[in-house]
Amino acid sequence: MNTPTKWQFNEIVPSSLDGQPLKSLLGDYWQLPKHLVYSIRHAKRVLVNGSYRPVNFAVNANDHVQLTFIPADFVKPFPQVQPDSAATVSILFEDANLVVVNKRRGDKTHPNQPGEVGATINHLAAYLQSEQTVPYMIHRLDQETSGAIIFAKNPVVVPILVANIREKQIRRTYLAWVQGIGLPTNGTINLRIGRDPEDKRKRKIDGINSAPAVTHYQVIKEVRGYSLAQIQLDTGRTHQIRVHFKAIGHPLVGDPLYNSTDASPVLLLHSWQLQLPLPFTKALKTVTAPIPKHFRDFKTRLI
Repeated sequence: MNTPTKWQFNEIVPSSLDGQPLKSLLGDYWQLPKHLVYSIRHAKRVLVNGSYRPVNFAVNANDHVQLTFIPADFVKPFPQVQPDSAATVSILFEDANLVVVNKRRGDKTHPNQPGEVGATINHLAAYLQSEQTVPYMIHRLDQETSGAIIFAKNPVVVPILVANIREKQIRRTYLAWVQGIGLPTNGTINLRIGRDPEDKRKRKIDGINSAPAVTHYQVIKEVRGYSLAQIQLDTGRTHQIRVHFKAIGHPLVGDPLYNSTDASPVLLLHSWQLQLPLPFTKALKTVTAPIPKHFRDFKTRLI
């Protein structure tokens, strides 16, 4: 693959930033980190209406801003990802900066060992070869979780998307079948999650190095002793949904780590919908991953 020598963006100043300093546009609005703002400012690679302007320069609505980034601006401008069979990747949304993939249940998000392939990012790398780029990790889904997951297509938007997740500007909605009925129609689980000292694969409430974790849910339906819940996360701890629902006595159906019943041979957790502001334009995009077959099959058995 021929690696890019630069990434160039041509953007328009929105009316809400009329009269504001350029640094507010770059850092506060576009959410570029300080080190990238410094790099393009220092090298005069930020142009307003075709001319270099200092960051204290006041921009006007509809001004044209050109940003140019080079590989030296980044610690790891080109992640090493081995391509593996683009035929197995399902694209839900794609633009010049990012792609949302419908991850298959059973596929890892990324390899864990050197030389390992078969993960979602490997399949996406094969798909992106024709665009002369590679996928960049933004967040993860557990191996047994299906559904929508975001990857960046250039290193510039990585910190923007990560900031969007951290600041809850990306709304992630999951669907899960859980064991039992009788949950409140709407609820919030606010329990710290840390490592399980007895099993390195697992997490537990108030475990080692625990961190705050908040999960909101809405019960959609109850069928023959099981509940279908729509779930949104304020935080993104490892196994958060699985650990939280086990903690309140309603573990996820088919969970190999946290639920010993055999109601389903596979985990019934699906990343159903993502709502995100697209980098730079801030246009809100909602991406929905179709309900997978293992979800439909479970519902059919219950009915």
